[in-house]
Parts: sequence; C-alpha cells; structure tokens
Amino acid sequence: MGFDAAKAVEATTKWIRDWFEMNGPGCNAIVGISGGKDSSIAAALCCEALGKDRVVGVLMPNGDQSDIDMAKLLVDHLGIEHYVINIKSAFDGLTEQMAHAGIEISKDSIINLPPRLRMSTLYAVGQSRNGRVVNTCNLSEDWVGYSTRYGDSVGDFSPMSCFTTAEIRAMGEVLGLPSVLIEKVPSDGLSGMSDEDKLGFTYAVLDRYIRTGEIDDPATKERIDMLHKKNLFKLRFMDCFKYDGVEVKAEF
Repeated sequence: MGFDAAKAVEATTKWIRDWFEMNGPGCNAIVGISGGKDSSIAAALCCEALGKDRVVGVLMPNGDQSDIDMAKLLVDHLGIEHYVINIKSAFDGLTEQMAHAGIEISKDSIINLPPRLRMSTLYAVGQSRNGRVVNTCNLSEDWVGYSTRYGDSVGDFSPMSCFTTAEIRAMGEVLGLPSVLIEKVPSDGLSGMSDEDKLGFTYAVLDRYIRTGEIDDPATKERIDMLHKKNLFKLRFMDCFKYDGVEVKAEF
C-alpha cells in the first residue's frame, strides 16, 4: 500500500492540535528554521494545525550562513513571526573558555556544539514567548543516529519522527512548500559534506530498507544495522541505576 501524504498531513496536524490542547492550550510552536526540508515541513505542519499566528520561527546562524536565504524564504512563504539570533558570540565564547581551561577541543565537539547552543536558544525563546519547542527529526535520521544528542534530537513534541525522508518530502508537496526547500540537499552546514556523503548511502536506500527490509548491498545493510544499534541510546530514556535496597539491578 502506497504512502498517502495527504492523509498523513491531516492526521499529523490533528495530532499537533490535540497535543497542544493537552500540553499547552494557547501556547506557540517554537521552530528552529535551518532552511532545510525538515524544519520547513515541521513549521508548515504547525501552521496548518495551529494557525500561523501561533508559530514562531527562530533562525540561528553561527556567524555567516551560506544558505540562510532558504530559511528566510520559508518564514516569508509561511508568513510567520520570526527572529534571527546569531549564536557566534556564544560559540566563540565557550570554545575560547574551553581552550583557556586547557581543553583541546575535538572536531566532534566543534560540530555538535552549535546544535546544542541552538536548542538552548529555542528553549530560551520558548520560555519567553509562551512556547513549546518542536523536534524536527524524521525516522530516517533517527534510525541511524543522524542528530545531535541534546541538540536537534530533542524538543517538547515530535510530529515527524515516524515518517521517512521520502514521506516527509511528499508531505511537503501536499503542504504547498516551494520545491527548493523540499528537495534541498541535507547537510550539517559544518563539515562541508552532505548527509548522504557522510553516511555512505542515500536516504532512498535507507528509506526502502526501513519500510520493506529490502536492500541490495550487504555492506550497506551491515553499515545501517551498525549505526542503528550504535545510536539506539539516543532514542531511549537515559540509562538509570535501579536499587531496591537489597540488590543491584542494572538495566541497559
């Protein structure tokens, strides 16, 4: 049975509306806008569910952002209120203080710090603007851990985490988003590589494997399975020590 994008959009917008009725009646949806498909579609879904007057976009460049025009295109297209908050001074200040403390900052730290600063910014905006923060991850990215823990992997609610990349794109078309946003090549904006280059396989291959279990290349299957297993910790509640006063029960 094929994916019905229109039905998915209808069901998702109803879920968002119901979630806000339970968890924040009258609150705003706070969306970090990167200019990519996921944040664009998340924002559009929230507009559909709540009305554009209750959706606040936050653009968070780290200094200069080469594709910030895509983020501006999205907020203009939707007609939503938005802020531009540059995180460069926070990023520079923290990395400088780490270096001053004698910490040799790793490449992964440099890559993952901006998403974590952005999430802190979103929560600050949310608490200042009566908001709830939108998680913009999708199933394909979550499957292989392609998100930053305590960065773009978190939020107050997650409307798209059960949809693959292909399904998200189809929903974007139903929502009437500009094709340049839907089809934009995903990248982290830091490494100079696309997501697919870094992963070593395409989202089309990954989506097919997730939905059907079918895959042509055994080596690619092995890599996807390895990434999935390795990154499951990002999707579960943190491991915690359980003690009943008599014996230790460690659960992982």
